[in-house]
This record gives sequence, C-alpha cells and structure tokens, in this order.
Amino acid sequence: MKFASMLKNRKALIGLILFGITVLVALFPGIFTSNHAPDVIGAYSPNLGLSTSHLLGTTSYGQDIYSQLIYGARQVLIIALAAGGFATVLSVLIGITAAYMGGIVDEVLSLCTNVVLILPTFPLMIILARYAGTSNWVMIIVLVATGWSYGANQMRAQALSLRNRDFLEAARVRGERRAYIILFEMMPTMTSLIVANFLGSALYSVLAASGLQFIGLGNTASDSWGTMLYWANSQEALQAGNAMWIVAPGLAIAVLSAAFALMNYAFDEIGNPALRPVRRKDLRKARKGADDAVEKDAVMGAEHVYTDAS
Repeated sequence: MKFASMLKNRKALIGLILFGITVLVALFPGIFTSNHAPDVIGAYSPNLGLSTSHLLGTTSYGQDIYSQLIYGARQVLIIALAAGGFATVLSVLIGITAAYMGGIVDEVLSLCTNVVLILPTFPLMIILARYAGTSNWVMIIVLVATGWSYGANQMRAQALSLRNRDFLEAARVRGERRAYIILFEMMPTMTSLIVANFLGSALYSVLAASGLQFIGLGNTASDSWGTMLYWANSQEALQAGNAMWIVAPGLAIAVLSAAFALMNYAFDEIGNPALRPVRRKDLRKARKGADDAVEKDAVMGAEHVYTDAS
C-alpha cells in the first residue's frame, strides 16, 4: 500500500495529523509544558480557573490540569499501541492458521474464537483487571485477552478465500513448509486488512483502558487520561465548578479515538474500492461519458437506418 494513496484520502490525512500530534506530545512533553512534575499535590491553589498560568485550571489537589493532560498522553499511547499490536498478532496467527490448516485445527481454533467473541467483553475485563492487578502490563494483557477474537474471525474469512489460489498451490508444489506459506505467501496479500485490524484494536484499547481506569481498576497514581477522569469524578469536579478537569481528558480520548477510527476507515476504502465515496467530479465525468455513449449510439443507429433506406 503506497503512502501517497493515504495522503490523497482526507480521512487518512486528518487521522494521521491527529495521531502525529498525539505522538509528538507523548514523546516530547517538555516542549508543551514547563511543569515537569504534574502530580505534585499542593503545588498551586486548588480549583483555579483558566488563566495564562494555568491554561485549563487546577485540580482540587492543586495540580495543573494542562500538565497532567500533556504527560498523560504517553501512557495512553503505550497501552493502545502495545495492546493493539499484540491483539493483532494473535488475531493473525489464529485466524490464518485456522483457515489454512483446516480440519480439526480449524474447528478447535474457531470454537475458541467464537466463545471469546460472544462473552460480554467489558464485564470480563472488569473481573480480570480486578483480580489480576493494576499495572500497565496487566492492563495490556487484559485488553489483548478480550480483544483478539473479532479480528481473528476477519482473518480466517479472508484466508479461506485465498487458501486454494494458484500461488499457494505453487508454494506447496515447491515443497515449502506451512509456516513459510502462512508468513510469507498469505500474510503479505492481507496487509490492508491486518493494518485496519490493528487500528481497530488500538481504538478499542484506548476506550477500554480509559473506561477501566475511570472506574478505578487502573493504576490511580499514574499519569493517564482515564486516571484524570477517575480523580475528577471522585472529587465531584462538575459540582465544584471545575468542568475542565473532566472535559479536557474526555476530549483528548475522543480526539485520539477519532484519529484511529479515521485511519481505519481510510485503510478500508484504500483496500476496498467499493467502499470509496463517489466524488461529484467523478460522478459528472461518469454521467458525461454515459451521455456521450448514448449520443454515439444514436448517431450510429441513424446512419444504419439511412444506409438501409438507400
């Protein structure tokens, strides 16, 4: 898939810009704020309003909301990319292996996939996170364990359509191993679907992780947007007139989720031309071409009639 085709797609371009800004903030937070200790309690007066010194005000604990927002981007991105990546790898391995191997292997893997798929995801995440711990790696494992099944079904369906293609038969005739055929023959033809699945898994991880942190199942001492929402809710920020404590991290989560969603939709459109929207310019060209074809057929018909009459 060419990078130029992504730049031509508006959804992909907007998603890349939003994602790029988030990555820049996560990697270099010191560029955007001079406060390098956003979690220090009592550093400022509590519940201050918006000002040039505190762009988003302060919390009930006297912490700068803007600085917490900047430093919270890193953990959100780490969880989203790690959980999305591991879930995608698991989906690809299980889905493609099930489709290619067939038989009892396909039945067992498909059964496991369908069982996980029909389980109520968020209650299961709450149970796992409650008893497994509150570290970031526990959060990632919980998200991977509950988020791989949908992608695995997609991979299996796509791989089933490729299983009997000529290039795979040629690889079997050459005596290639099954692992080689799966990794180097089938997977490269499914790049668009794999990338789209990763973006969807990352989007799911952002929302699910923020939800778990919001209800207190994450590390409440860490810098994260979901943790900000947890403390804002526990301190009744809205009732205290400190709406930005809730609005700012909620909007940040929405922006990052929108970035992943837009890139996901764009990859679907790039990989599947049937999903691409019809532009007015292209529609006018198609109508003009159809009108020209009708006019040409009419002229040719008139010429045939004149010839027959002669």
